[in-house]
Amino acid sequence: MAIHAHKHGDESNDRLQQRFKKQVQKSGILKMLRERGTHKRKLTRRLQRVRALKREGYRAANKKKQFYSNM
Repeated sequence: MAIHAHKHGDESNDRLQQRFKKQVQKSGILKMLRERGTHKRKLTRRLQRVRALKREGYRAANKKKQFYSNM
């Protein structure tokens, strides 16, 4: 997944660099490389369950807020 940026006509070097940087950010390559760079331990089933229940609680609260805006 290579990214190329070639100069367009009278385009300045600064502008070319900005365009290249934008392409890199949009592609998500840096984010992917940072994630790969560190080892992440898999979550235990217990922790997954706890987080899922917490998430469900937040979603229920937000859904309630949606209909009763004064809460």
